[in-house]
Amino acid sequence: MIGHRFDANGAHFAFTDRWGGVSAVPYEELNLGGAVGEEPAAVRANRAAAAGALGLDPARVVWMNQVHGADVVEVDGPWGDADVPSVDAIVTARPGLALAVLTADCVPVLLADPVAGVAAAAHAGRPGMVAGVVPAAVAAMAELGADPARIVARTGPAVCGRCYEVPEAMRAEVAAVEPAAHAETSWGTPAVDVAAGVRAQLARLGVRDVEDAGVCTLESRDHYSYRRDRTTGRLAGYVWLNREET
Repeated sequence: MIGHRFDANGAHFAFTDRWGGVSAVPYEELNLGGAVGEEPAAVRANRAAAAGALGLDPARVVWMNQVHGADVVEVDGPWGDADVPSVDAIVTARPGLALAVLTADCVPVLLADPVAGVAAAAHAGRPGMVAGVVPAAVAAMAELGADPARIVARTGPAVCGRCYEVPEAMRAEVAAVEPAAHAETSWGTPAVDVAAGVRAQLARLGVRDVEDAGVCTLESRDHYSYRRDRTTGRLAGYVWLNREET
């Protein structure tokens, strides 16, 4: 259920795998995405189970409507009856509030400055990486008092540069914006390495503490991959800060 978890000085990061939920084929088992065609009740049950495994209240997890852009919104609580905004990054300074990002090949980016008490979650697919969603998230964190030198960054399971084949023209367009994303598949064709692009962007911003889960979603049957399966579920990444002492 929780494939990877990292903890750092009061900041917590976790990434799910696909097992331990109630979803049936083709979403088996722990689909956390609410816009992939599965019954909403199954998604709610899976989200509750994943939150419980992390010691979180599922009602205190904030989700996004992800659209492959670079918009960021600050949150200080669940959406409630309000419309969930169409953004690809959320940031908070509220302890105990978990931020979630959904992926099935894109790079989930979790960020936290435990000293400032600021966290962010970003959805970095190829379009979002090129548009600058990760720099936008770091900038939003800085507005709340975060220092890039203190930010801890964790990136989760995503399709790797050896597997993300694209047309040569697309690779050239991406590399013109982010040269570090230029890649080649293991079979010798043009590719894009989104995670490498994200790491390069973080490095330029002064974020030094960066770790990756080291899992290629297309290669791993323990993870969802849209490129491999098309009709499939979604993984989640979660970031949250310790609750304030009362």
